Amino acid sequence: MLFLDAPSVLSVSQLSRYLKELLEVNDTLQDIWVQGEVSGCKVYPSGHCYFTLKDAEAQLHCVFFKYARLRSSAPELRDGMAIAANGRISLYERDGKLQLYVDSIEPLGDGVLFLRFEQLKARLAAEGLFDIERKRPLPEFPSAIGIVTSPQAAALRDMLRVLRTRCPLAQVILSPTLVQGAEAPAAIANALDLLNEYGDVDVIIVARGGGSIEELWAFNEEVVARAIARSRIPVISGVGHETDFTIADFVADHRASTPTAAATAAVPDISAWLADVQAHRQTLTELMQDILIELADELARTERDLQRQSPQYQLDRLRQQLDDTTALLQTRLQHMLSLRSERLRGTALQLHSLSPLLTIARGYAIVRRDADSAVVTSTQQVEAGNEITIQVTDGLIHAQVQ
Repeated sequence: MLFLDAPSVLSVSQLSRYLKELLEVNDTLQDIWVQGEVSGCKVYPSGHCYFTLKDAEAQLHCVFFKYARLRSSAPELRDGMAIAANGRISLYERDGKLQLYVDSIEPLGDGVLFLRFEQLKARLAAEGLFDIERKRPLPEFPSAIGIVTSPQAAALRDMLRVLRTRCPLAQVILSPTLVQGAEAPAAIANALDLLNEYGDVDVIIVARGGGSIEELWAFNEEVVARAIARSRIPVISGVGHETDFTIADFVADHRASTPTAAATAAVPDISAWLADVQAHRQTLTELMQDILIELADELARTERDLQRQSPQYQLDRLRQQLDDTTALLQTRLQHMLSLRSERLRGTALQLHSLSPLLTIARGYAIVRRDADSAVVTSTQQVEAGNEITIQVTDGLIHAQVQ
């Protein structure tokens, strides 16, 4: 063990080690029971549990390691729970923090804050402030968002970043307020009333970052619950972390797990808008193309109809019909001439076969009276002195009947 001499100058680490050794050699502090109310309880993925044990005048940091929790079969801790914790007191040198390293826990019931919370919650629920029927839907496309929070809060920067990213066109109006301390509840209620009276916003976010139950307690006060309930504008609560629930969450029209989630719920994502606009643009483009194609087809049909009705088209059609008719007539006439020629040739052959010239050629002659050119086939047809003509093969012989 390190002992201090009066004039010695120690480093911080030497002093921390000295205090740690003083605590750990004290038998009373190495096996002690401490009673108080749990606050800021958090269990990490490692299984270790960290919380604060407090009463009205003081608080003590506590560590409940996983192996100790499993060995002691301790109940699940929650904020506002009254317990008696057994363990040892030591100094966490890195942070200079006095801690109770818990070995076991005995539940004592509910703490004062938890009882106040449950009593107010039951009373407001009986009045219907938590009813689903009175909760209003959030606006789909808000143009202005009101925020009730501390201007210095990191939560405000997170919310502004989300709002700028998701919906940069939306206007943001901050109604600044305290979010922690005795004066915070009235300040939060006043900030809400101011936005309702003068803010001209579409939705209001009431938010603050995470903290212990005492740090978040302003949002468990009745005056804040009443201000949210009487708001004519829809209210989103985003107080603490996902596991934190306040009276404001139950009264608000929409509860978000964190301030960032509240900002996300307040506005639509502009990227989704842009995608929707692009999809509509593509649809409109396709519709216009279809309409233009249809109109082009209709124009072509109309143009063809007009061409068919034009005098030039009619003349061209009649010319073609005339050419077709002329060709048909020529064909038919040629056919008729061919038929007639064949018939004539046949008749000529027939007449030739009946021609008297053939008879004459065989030694016969044809006798005609000169007076009337009648063919003389009988002596009774002529008298003495009549002039006659005798046709033989090679010519005519003129004679007189004796």
